[in-house]
Amino acid sequence: MTICLLKSKIHRACVTAASVDYEGSLTIAADLAERVGLRRYERILVGNMANGERFETYVIYGPPGSGAIELNGATALLGKPGDRLTIMSFAWLEAAAAATHEPAVIVLDAENRIIRG
Repeated sequence: MTICLLKSKIHRACVTAASVDYEGSLTIAADLAERVGLRRYERILVGNMANGERFETYVIYGPPGSGAIELNGATALLGKPGDRLTIMSFAWLEAAAAATHEPAVIVLDAENRIIRG
């Protein structure tokens, strides 16, 4: 048996830009993505705390240290700079591994600096 559990979470990420004319995805500063184990092109579920929107897209890396959290393509219509997001990915684990699994979680401040995790 396998079970799907939370693998990675970036909580309270602040949107820094939105570009509807860009290919769809979510740009995440590489250092933040790597800290929680998010890979380039990995499927993610995103919740916008400002308007309740939830959407799926994929990760592209932004410059490390930039704090970039950018809505691209159609996702740019689901939020705006300043909105706070919860970014999540999930993994299928065997029951034995699931029993001890702990997700990688970070919490960010308004400038997308890590304050916990």
